[in-house]
Amino acid sequence: MLMLMLGGAVVLANGAWAQEGEPIKIGVLHSLSGTMAISETTLKDTVLMMVAQQNAKGGVLGRPLEAVVVDPASDWPLFAEKARELLTVSNVDVIFGAWTSVSRKSVLPVLEELNGLMFYPVQYEGEESSKNVIYTGAAPNQQAIPAVEYMMEELGVEKWALLGTDYVYPRTTNNILESYLKDKGVAADDIFVNYTPFGHSDWSRIVSDVVALGADGKKVGVVSTINGDANVGFYKELAAAGVSADDIPVIAFSVGEEELSGLDTANLVGHLAAWNYFQSADTPENEEFITGWHEFIGNKARVTNDPMEATMLGFNLWVQAVEAAGTTDVDPVLAAIVGLEVPNLTGGTATILPNHHLTKPVLIGEIRADGQFDIVSQTDPVPGDAWTDFLPESAVLEADWPGRQCGMWNTQTETCVQVQSNY
Repeated sequence: MLMLMLGGAVVLANGAWAQEGEPIKIGVLHSLSGTMAISETTLKDTVLMMVAQQNAKGGVLGRPLEAVVVDPASDWPLFAEKARELLTVSNVDVIFGAWTSVSRKSVLPVLEELNGLMFYPVQYEGEESSKNVIYTGAAPNQQAIPAVEYMMEELGVEKWALLGTDYVYPRTTNNILESYLKDKGVAADDIFVNYTPFGHSDWSRIVSDVVALGADGKKVGVVSTINGDANVGFYKELAAAGVSADDIPVIAFSVGEEELSGLDTANLVGHLAAWNYFQSADTPENEEFITGWHEFIGNKARVTNDPMEATMLGFNLWVQAVEAAGTTDVDPVLAAIVGLEVPNLTGGTATILPNHHLTKPVLIGEIRADGQFDIVSQTDPVPGDAWTDFLPESAVLEADWPGRQCGMWNTQTETCVQVQSNY
């Protein structure tokens, strides 16, 4: 094969680049087994696709990328062990990983101790901003609050069932939503909150309790922060109980195309999800992403989803920051990354803010019979808020890493509450 030397790299006759030098190692920290594998395995594949595509472009800084994949197996303490292994044994330059907030919080102390860098690609409860994490998923003001506003204003929901898996993300999100709903005049008796363990399967009593909420004729809506494979049983029980989206609409924060691909969606048509991306978005960028995904994975039936887009955004922002900094060292990369922009897949751009969150549009989608979503609402990009305005202790806080080097800056006292994250 004909090869040309250019700037120390090799250009092959087919236009691809061959890299020289030590590989830049990319850590992939996603559950490939256990209850969260249904959601996280696809994100591992997404990182592998991004690595392959970047290597085809010449790598980064003229060096090839090499993915180092580990399996924390839906075991939250094991996330910390595997993160330490990636940073100290494999010597990765960056980590893409975690799904649940309990797994992210397990990793935080390791990242901050070793000054590692992780891109976290899933919607979460906010109330956090770490120097060592870039949050590419939605904060509550980019998903939970707009979702409840939609149900209230467009669907006329008056009574609320907040159903979640029992860990930090649903509990904190629902605390925020309870405060928000009460601020809107919803009575405490019109808010039903319930938590179930990971992998929960018996939903008959809970669905009966939700149905009973509407006995007085008020419109009931369900806000679901149920995670992982427990969603399968929940939606099956809804269908078995004859609950349609017209009767009691459900809006989910953790159910997307990947989760629905394993379900019979015939009885779920019209139920909702709130994300910042749906596969059905009609843009050239999204068409290119889907085509690349199907070519990489070798299966045109494989869907795309919001955390995949968030993974892609984070990866491309990291590449930009490394090239701007001229190094993969964490501190120069973080100094370069704030303010960088990349195109998102629904139109417009995602920008990294000083609080290490992104600007993201909010999309509401209705489930279709084919497991895809009809987009019924889309906003302009919304700046992610690390600290909610709906909890008094958080309303006074903001995060500013390049300016104040603080993720918990008290705007009233003009002091940094603490530099370390809340674990």
